[in-house]
Formats: sequence, C-alpha cells, structure tokens
Amino acid sequence: MDTLECIKSRRSIRRFTDQELSDDLIYKLLEAIRWSPSWANTQCWEVIVVKDADMKRKIADCLQPNNPATKGVLQAPVLMIMCARLGTAGFKKGEMLTDKGDWYMFDAGIASQNLCLAAHSLGLGTVHVGSIKHAELDAVLGLPENIKSIEVIPVGYPAKEATAPARKELEQFVHLNQYGQPFIKQV
Repeated sequence: MDTLECIKSRRSIRRFTDQELSDDLIYKLLEAIRWSPSWANTQCWEVIVVKDADMKRKIADCLQPNNPATKGVLQAPVLMIMCARLGTAGFKKGEMLTDKGDWYMFDAGIASQNLCLAAHSLGLGTVHVGSIKHAELDAVLGLPENIKSIEVIPVGYPAKEATAPARKELEQFVHLNQYGQPFIKQV
C-alpha cells in the first residue's frame, strides 16, 4: 500500500476481533513511533503497551462517560497509551522557543499518527481516544509528575470496516500566499 492510499483509507476502528497481536507486530508499531519526527529530535513521547484485561478495565473507567470508544478499549488485544515528557519539545537549554507553549502535543500527535498509519498498513485497526479524565488515567498508569497521558489507542484486527466520513474540499481550507486568497489548481 502506498503512503497516500494508506492515509486516505485509514479509518477509526472501535470494534475488534479477539485475535491476539504478535509481539513482532507490536514491535513494528513501536518502530513507527520511534522513527517519528520531533522538535529538535527530542522524542518526548513515552508509550505504555497494555495487554492485561484488568488494566484495560481501569483505563476504560478513565474515559469520559458515553465515550463511543469504550467498548473498543475493552475489546482490543492491545492498548497503546501515548504519553509525553513535559519541558523538552519546544525548548532549548530550558527556554521555551515558541509562543505555542510546550510542543509535546504536536510531537505526540505525529508519533500517534505514525502508529495508526503503520497499523493500518499491517491490516490492523486503531482509533485515537482523547476524551479521557487524564488525571485519573495518569494515576492508574503510575506516571511521574513530568509525564502526562495524551491519548489511548486501541489496536487490533477490525471486527468490521468503517466508511469514510465527508471531507472538506481543498478550496475550503487552502489559501495562496495569504489567508483569504484561494489556491486554485492550475489546469
């Protein structure tokens, strides 16, 4: 599968079969995270791989009420908990270099998407789950104060295929040279 096809065909999967994932597959997914780009190569991400059913139940209890991904969190054979080390991305010699604050969300987002695209290319399904009571999840995971949870990503074999949601047309969000100037494809 080429890269653009992978990007266009990946869907959020919230229901999984009970087929286990091999450690080889898990390591391939972790390698996709490992090779993600990051601010000044700070690689601020931390990943917790969860296979234990009791731990999955504790994590599911940390999701916001009525989260549509709760069943998937309980079903998936593996959860990848994406976390980040604070105060490294977006900093140089301890000084913040951007007015956007700590860059950890951006770097963790790239790493998370690398994971999801790699999973899709391997025939696996994933979903980004961010509607979480993060303080509770951080406590369940035993995270130190300088590490924060970002999202839960259930990973497994899809129980059913999902359909593509509607997408904006390029003209609705692409501008040329400055905001408000349409970018028009030259024919």
